[in-house]
Amino acid sequence: MNVSSLLGMIGGLALFISIIAFTSQDLLVFLNLPGLGIVVGGTLAATLLSYPLHELVRVFRLAATVIRDERYDVTQDMEEIVEVSRLWFAQNLPRVQERLESLRNPFLKTGVQLVIDDTPMEDVSDLLHWRLARLRARELAEAQVYRTMATYAPAFGMLGTLLGLINLLLTTETDDFAVIAVNLGIALITTFYGILLANLVFRPIAIKLERRTEERVVVMTMVLEGIMLMRKGRTPGYIRETLRSFAENHHDEIRQVPPTEEDEPGAGGR
Repeated sequence: MNVSSLLGMIGGLALFISIIAFTSQDLLVFLNLPGLGIVVGGTLAATLLSYPLHELVRVFRLAATVIRDERYDVTQDMEEIVEVSRLWFAQNLPRVQERLESLRNPFLKTGVQLVIDDTPMEDVSDLLHWRLARLRARELAEAQVYRTMATYAPAFGMLGTLLGLINLLLTTETDDFAVIAVNLGIALITTFYGILLANLVFRPIAIKLERRTEERVVVMTMVLEGIMLMRKGRTPGYIRETLRSFAENHHDEIRQVPPTEEDEPGAGGR
Protein backbone atom coordinates (compact mmCIF):
# COMPACT_ATOMS: atom_id res chain seq x y z
CA MET A 1 0.00 0.00 0.00
CA ASN A 2 1.33 3.41 -0.99
CA VAL A 3 1.39 5.44 2.24
CA SER A 4 1.18 8.88 0.60
CA SER A 5 -1.82 7.85 -1.51
CA LEU A 6 -3.54 6.33 1.50
CA LEU A 7 -2.95 9.45 3.60
CA GLY A 8 -4.17 11.63 0.73
CA MET A 9 -7.38 9.64 0.31
CA ILE A 10 -8.13 9.54 4.04
CA GLY A 11 -7.10 13.15 4.57
CA GLY A 12 -9.15 14.46 1.66
CA LEU A 13 -12.22 12.47 2.68
CA ALA A 14 -11.89 13.53 6.32
CA LEU A 15 -11.43 17.18 5.31
CA PHE A 16 -14.59 17.34 3.21
CA ILE A 17 -16.68 15.40 5.72
CA SER A 18 -15.58 17.68 8.55
CA ILE A 19 -16.20 20.83 6.50
CA ILE A 20 -19.65 19.63 5.48
CA ALA A 21 -20.45 18.54 9.05
CA PHE A 22 -19.55 21.95 10.49
CA THR A 23 -21.17 24.05 7.77
CA SER A 24 -24.35 22.12 6.99
CA GLN A 25 -27.27 21.04 9.09
CA ASP A 26 -28.00 18.10 6.79
CA LEU A 27 -25.20 15.99 5.31
CA LEU A 28 -27.58 14.41 2.81
CA VAL A 29 -27.99 17.73 1.03
CA PHE A 30 -24.59 17.07 -0.58
CA LEU A 31 -25.81 13.75 -1.96
CA ASN A 32 -27.55 14.51 -5.23
CA LEU A 33 -27.83 11.49 -7.49
CA PRO A 34 -29.07 13.37 -10.59
CA GLY A 35 -26.18 15.83 -10.29
CA LEU A 36 -23.67 13.03 -9.75
CA GLY A 37 -25.09 11.18 -12.74
CA ILE A 38 -24.67 14.24 -14.98
CA VAL A 39 -20.99 14.66 -14.04
CA VAL A 40 -19.92 11.01 -13.91
CA GLY A 41 -22.05 9.89 -16.83
CA GLY A 42 -21.08 12.85 -19.00
CA THR A 43 -17.38 12.44 -18.21
CA LEU A 44 -17.45 8.73 -19.04
CA ALA A 45 -19.43 9.32 -22.24
CA ALA A 46 -17.03 11.99 -23.46
CA THR A 47 -14.04 9.79 -22.59
CA LEU A 48 -15.55 6.87 -24.50
CA LEU A 49 -15.97 9.15 -27.50
CA SER A 50 -12.33 10.23 -27.22
CA TYR A 51 -10.58 6.86 -26.79
CA PRO A 52 -11.06 3.24 -27.92
CA LEU A 53 -12.81 0.96 -25.43
CA HIS A 54 -9.96 -1.57 -25.18
CA GLU A 55 -7.55 1.23 -24.30
CA LEU A 56 -9.84 2.60 -21.61
CA VAL A 57 -10.27 -0.83 -20.02
CA ARG A 58 -6.49 -1.12 -19.68
CA VAL A 59 -6.13 2.44 -18.41
CA PHE A 60 -8.88 2.10 -15.79
CA ARG A 61 -7.12 -0.95 -14.38
CA LEU A 62 -4.02 1.18 -13.85
CA ALA A 63 -5.89 3.21 -11.23
CA ALA A 64 -4.94 0.46 -8.75
CA THR A 65 -1.27 1.49 -9.08
CA VAL A 66 -2.09 4.70 -7.21
CA ILE A 67 -2.63 2.83 -3.94
CA ARG A 68 -0.19 -0.01 -4.67
CA ASP A 69 3.36 0.58 -3.46
CA GLU A 70 5.57 -0.21 -6.44
CA ARG A 71 9.24 -0.28 -5.53
CA TYR A 72 11.82 -0.85 -8.22
CA ASP A 73 14.77 -2.89 -6.99
CA VAL A 74 17.63 -1.16 -8.76
CA THR A 75 20.17 -3.20 -6.82
CA GLN A 76 18.76 -6.51 -8.02
CA ASP A 77 18.81 -5.37 -11.65
CA MET A 78 22.39 -4.21 -11.18
CA GLU A 79 23.47 -7.53 -9.67
CA GLU A 80 21.87 -9.46 -12.52
CA ILE A 81 23.70 -7.36 -15.10
CA VAL A 82 27.03 -7.82 -13.32
CA GLU A 83 26.49 -11.57 -12.97
CA VAL A 84 25.67 -12.00 -16.65
CA SER A 85 28.59 -9.76 -17.67
CA ARG A 86 30.95 -11.89 -15.57
CA LEU A 87 29.85 -15.02 -17.42
CA TRP A 88 30.07 -13.20 -20.74
CA PHE A 89 33.53 -11.82 -19.98
CA ALA A 90 34.66 -15.37 -19.14
CA GLN A 91 33.27 -16.48 -22.53
CA ASN A 92 31.02 -19.02 -20.81
CA LEU A 93 28.23 -18.83 -23.40
CA PRO A 94 26.25 -21.92 -22.20
CA ARG A 95 26.01 -20.44 -18.68
CA VAL A 96 25.01 -17.05 -20.10
CA GLN A 97 22.17 -18.64 -22.05
CA GLU A 98 21.13 -20.61 -18.98
CA ARG A 99 21.13 -17.51 -16.81
CA LEU A 100 19.22 -15.61 -19.48
CA GLU A 101 16.13 -17.76 -18.92
CA SER A 102 15.91 -16.75 -15.27
CA LEU A 103 16.18 -12.98 -15.78
CA ARG A 104 13.05 -11.29 -14.44
CA ASN A 105 13.47 -8.02 -16.34
CA PRO A 106 12.27 -8.44 -19.95
CA PHE A 107 14.14 -5.31 -21.05
CA LEU A 108 17.37 -6.73 -19.65
CA LYS A 109 16.65 -10.13 -21.18
CA THR A 110 16.21 -8.58 -24.62
CA GLY A 111 19.45 -6.64 -24.31
CA VAL A 112 21.46 -9.67 -23.18
CA GLN A 113 20.02 -11.74 -26.02
CA LEU A 114 21.14 -9.09 -28.51
CA VAL A 115 24.64 -9.15 -27.04
CA ILE A 116 24.77 -12.96 -27.22
CA ASP A 117 23.69 -12.81 -30.87
CA ASP A 118 26.65 -10.49 -31.54
CA THR A 119 24.34 -7.72 -32.74
CA PRO A 120 26.21 -4.55 -33.78
CA MET A 121 26.46 -1.98 -31.01
CA GLU A 122 24.53 0.68 -32.91
CA ASP A 123 21.67 -1.74 -33.56
CA VAL A 124 21.56 -2.73 -29.88
CA SER A 125 21.45 0.92 -28.86
CA ASP A 126 18.80 1.83 -31.44
CA LEU A 127 16.50 -1.07 -30.52
CA LEU A 128 16.72 -0.55 -26.76
CA HIS A 129 16.27 3.21 -27.06
CA TRP A 130 13.24 2.59 -29.28
CA ARG A 131 11.70 0.26 -26.70
CA LEU A 132 12.40 2.79 -23.98
CA ALA A 133 10.80 5.60 -25.97
CA ARG A 134 7.81 3.44 -26.83
CA LEU A 135 7.22 2.55 -23.17
CA ARG A 136 7.46 6.18 -22.13
CA ALA A 137 5.10 7.34 -24.88
CA ARG A 138 2.56 4.62 -24.12
CA GLU A 139 2.49 5.23 -20.38
CA LEU A 140 2.31 9.01 -20.73
CA ALA A 141 -0.63 8.51 -23.12
CA GLU A 142 -2.32 6.40 -20.43
CA ALA A 143 -1.84 9.17 -17.88
CA GLN A 144 -3.22 11.65 -20.41
CA VAL A 145 -6.56 9.80 -20.33
CA TYR A 146 -7.01 10.78 -16.69
CA ARG A 147 -5.93 14.35 -17.44
CA THR A 148 -8.60 14.42 -20.13
CA MET A 149 -11.20 13.20 -17.64
CA ALA A 150 -10.05 15.92 -15.23
CA THR A 151 -10.88 18.42 -17.98
CA TYR A 152 -14.27 16.92 -18.77
CA ALA A 153 -15.55 16.64 -15.18
CA PRO A 154 -15.74 20.40 -14.38
CA ALA A 155 -17.21 21.05 -17.84
CA PHE A 156 -20.08 18.64 -17.19
CA GLY A 157 -20.42 20.10 -13.71
CA MET A 158 -21.02 23.46 -15.34
CA LEU A 159 -23.42 21.84 -17.80
CA GLY A 160 -25.41 20.45 -14.88
CA THR A 161 -25.47 23.91 -13.34
CA LEU A 162 -26.89 25.37 -16.56
CA LEU A 163 -29.53 22.63 -16.77
CA GLY A 164 -30.56 23.25 -13.18
CA LEU A 165 -30.81 27.01 -13.74
CA ILE A 166 -32.85 26.57 -16.91
CA ASN A 167 -35.29 24.28 -15.12
CA LEU A 168 -35.35 26.69 -12.20
CA LEU A 169 -36.42 29.53 -14.48
CA LEU A 170 -39.32 27.38 -15.70
CA THR A 171 -40.56 26.96 -12.13
CA THR A 172 -40.50 30.61 -11.08
CA GLU A 173 -44.28 30.84 -11.34
CA THR A 174 -44.93 27.84 -9.12
CA ASP A 175 -45.29 27.86 -5.34
CA ASP A 176 -44.01 24.30 -5.02
CA PHE A 177 -40.78 24.84 -3.11
CA ALA A 178 -39.84 21.15 -3.46
CA VAL A 179 -39.57 21.50 -7.25
CA ILE A 180 -37.51 24.68 -6.89
CA ALA A 181 -35.20 23.03 -4.33
CA VAL A 182 -34.53 20.03 -6.60
CA ASN A 183 -33.50 22.19 -9.55
CA LEU A 184 -31.48 24.56 -7.37
CA GLY A 185 -29.70 21.60 -5.80
CA ILE A 186 -28.73 20.21 -9.21
CA ALA A 187 -27.55 23.65 -10.32
CA LEU A 188 -25.22 24.05 -7.35
CA ILE A 189 -24.04 20.54 -6.60
CA THR A 190 -22.94 19.51 -10.10
CA THR A 191 -20.16 22.11 -10.21
CA PHE A 192 -19.06 20.88 -6.79
CA TYR A 193 -18.94 17.28 -8.02
CA GLY A 194 -17.03 18.24 -11.17
CA ILE A 195 -14.33 20.16 -9.34
CA LEU A 196 -14.06 17.49 -6.65
CA LEU A 197 -13.65 14.60 -9.10
CA ALA A 198 -11.19 16.50 -11.28
CA ASN A 199 -8.86 17.60 -8.48
CA LEU A 200 -9.20 14.78 -5.96
CA VAL A 201 -9.51 11.76 -8.27
CA PHE A 202 -8.58 12.16 -11.95
CA ARG A 203 -5.68 14.63 -11.84
CA PRO A 204 -3.91 12.95 -8.87
CA ILE A 205 -4.11 9.58 -10.66
CA ALA A 206 -2.58 11.14 -13.77
CA ILE A 207 0.28 12.64 -11.77
CA LYS A 208 0.93 9.32 -10.01
CA LEU A 209 1.10 7.49 -13.33
CA GLU A 210 3.48 10.10 -14.76
CA ARG A 211 5.79 9.80 -11.76
CA ARG A 212 5.68 6.01 -12.08
CA THR A 213 6.75 6.32 -15.71
CA GLU A 214 9.64 8.61 -14.81
CA GLU A 215 10.95 6.09 -12.28
CA ARG A 216 10.61 3.20 -14.71
CA VAL A 217 12.45 5.12 -17.44
CA VAL A 218 15.33 5.96 -15.09
CA VAL A 219 15.70 2.31 -14.05
CA MET A 220 15.53 1.09 -17.65
CA THR A 221 18.17 3.66 -18.61
CA MET A 222 20.48 2.08 -16.03
CA VAL A 223 19.81 -1.35 -17.51
CA LEU A 224 20.50 0.00 -20.99
CA GLU A 225 23.82 1.48 -19.85
CA GLY A 226 24.82 -1.85 -18.33
CA ILE A 227 24.01 -3.72 -21.53
CA MET A 228 26.00 -1.25 -23.63
CA LEU A 229 29.02 -1.61 -21.31
CA MET A 230 28.70 -5.37 -21.59
CA ARG A 231 28.58 -5.11 -25.38
CA LYS A 232 31.71 -2.94 -25.33
CA GLY A 233 33.54 -5.69 -23.46
CA ARG A 234 34.03 -3.78 -20.20
CA THR A 235 35.08 -5.81 -17.18
CA PRO A 236 32.44 -6.88 -14.61
CA GLY A 237 34.18 -4.72 -11.97
CA TYR A 238 33.97 -1.64 -14.18
CA ILE A 239 30.29 -2.33 -14.92
CA ARG A 240 29.53 -2.83 -11.22
CA GLU A 241 31.15 0.45 -10.15
CA THR A 242 29.47 2.38 -12.96
CA LEU A 243 26.03 1.01 -12.16
CA ARG A 244 26.59 1.34 -8.42
CA SER A 245 27.21 5.05 -8.88
CA PHE A 246 23.99 5.24 -10.88
CA ALA A 247 22.01 3.27 -8.26
CA GLU A 248 23.19 5.53 -5.44
CA ASN A 249 22.04 8.67 -7.25
CA HIS A 250 19.14 7.52 -9.43
CA HIS A 251 16.52 9.30 -7.27
CA ASP A 252 18.23 12.61 -8.00
CA GLU A 253 17.37 12.09 -11.68
CA ILE A 254 13.63 12.35 -10.94
CA ARG A 255 13.59 14.39 -7.72
CA GLN A 256 15.88 17.36 -8.19
CA VAL A 257 16.96 18.89 -4.87
CA PRO A 258 17.29 22.70 -5.04
CA PRO A 259 20.95 23.71 -4.61
CA THR A 260 21.92 25.43 -1.38
CA GLU A 261 23.76 28.71 -1.34
CA GLU A 262 27.04 26.85 -0.74
CA ASP A 263 26.42 24.66 -3.82
CA GLU A 264 25.90 27.56 -6.20
CA PRO A 265 28.72 28.22 -8.70
CA GLY A 266 31.11 30.83 -7.39
CA ALA A 267 29.79 30.56 -3.85
CA GLY A 268 33.18 29.54 -2.50
CA GLY A 269 34.82 32.70 -3.79
CA ARG A 270 32.61 35.10 -1.90
